[in-house]
Amino acid sequence: MTELHTPYFLVDEERLVRNLEILKDVAQRSGAKILLAQKAFSMFACYPLLAQYLSGSTASGLYEARLGREHFPGEVHVFSPAYREDEFEALLEYADHFVFNSPRQLEKYALRAREAGKQVGLRVNPECSTQEGHAIYDPCAPGSRLGTTLANFNPDQLPLLDGLHFHTLCEQNSDDLETTLDAFEAKFGPYLKGLKWLNLGGGHHITRADYDRKRLIRLVRRVKDRYGVEVYLEPGEAVVLNAGFLVTSVLDTLHNGMDIAILDTSAACHMPDVLEMPYRPPLQNSGQPGEKPYTYRLGGPTCLAGDIIGDYSFDNPLHEGDRLIFEDMALYTMVKTNTFNGMPLPAIVWRDKDGNQRVVRQFGYEDFKGRLS
Repeated sequence: MTELHTPYFLVDEERLVRNLEILKDVAQRSGAKILLAQKAFSMFACYPLLAQYLSGSTASGLYEARLGREHFPGEVHVFSPAYREDEFEALLEYADHFVFNSPRQLEKYALRAREAGKQVGLRVNPECSTQEGHAIYDPCAPGSRLGTTLANFNPDQLPLLDGLHFHTLCEQNSDDLETTLDAFEAKFGPYLKGLKWLNLGGGHHITRADYDRKRLIRLVRRVKDRYGVEVYLEPGEAVVLNAGFLVTSVLDTLHNGMDIAILDTSAACHMPDVLEMPYRPPLQNSGQPGEKPYTYRLGGPTCLAGDIIGDYSFDNPLHEGDRLIFEDMALYTMVKTNTFNGMPLPAIVWRDKDGNQRVVRQFGYEDFKGRLS
């Protein structure tokens, strides 16, 4: 790692395959089809590997659908809160399953999708919140724009549907899925009979050490046995959980009531979820503030005062040139990076199962300039 110019993302094949083996086992034991949610991870250089374990990919719009079709063998599913008329015909070339968000969108587009040989679904909102403290990630929060509630569901549209879809979880265990599934069945179960599939969405932390996979398998089998439908899962984070790193260097240290270190990576530009979630990313060989002898506030090099990654403690003082390695940096990082302040984007590095590293992609001035006019 010391030979590569920082900052850069590194994705580790051995760790990635470990997750994929778990997902493949769950799919085989439950009978579910598991798809990659590209919104969390879109490193298409490793799509051929992922396709050996997963049944396809999911997209949030035209570009992700095209990426999935061009680089990820298997099914391509797309969902959008509202489709654009000027993109829909192009989407018909790439997606196999279209999930609509409202009865009005279903009425507008379903027949065109059906005539093109596509499967059609409706996202429903079971109005069952299982998240705590993160309303921004809760599709069942009051006033949510995501999914059709029972009050707005139109049974007369059932002939247009091949399946139903709900997505209510975020980094959660299968007990919350069971709670949600119970609520879904109470409201929409009667409409599922006669359809072809049910998509349980994403947010399932299936590859996390404490995840109850036996419960998930039981729930999938319950749905399949009770309704005779295919079951889809579309995790994003679980595919690459703990399989990626962000390697950065210390540019400077200073003191203002506490020790501060300026890094060559930015929370705002390179790991926006640190500010949006918010959360404190894991950092190798560090501790909580005060746990180790030397505590530093780690910040980025942008002009944003709040470009703060977090407070960490270390065994030794930090110095210019020291390398720090943030963990679990494959998910919701590369897909969210930006060039605010003219910040360069981190390179993307692949480490194979033998420990060999290669730079998959580097970015420069033209990538920054190309987004502007």
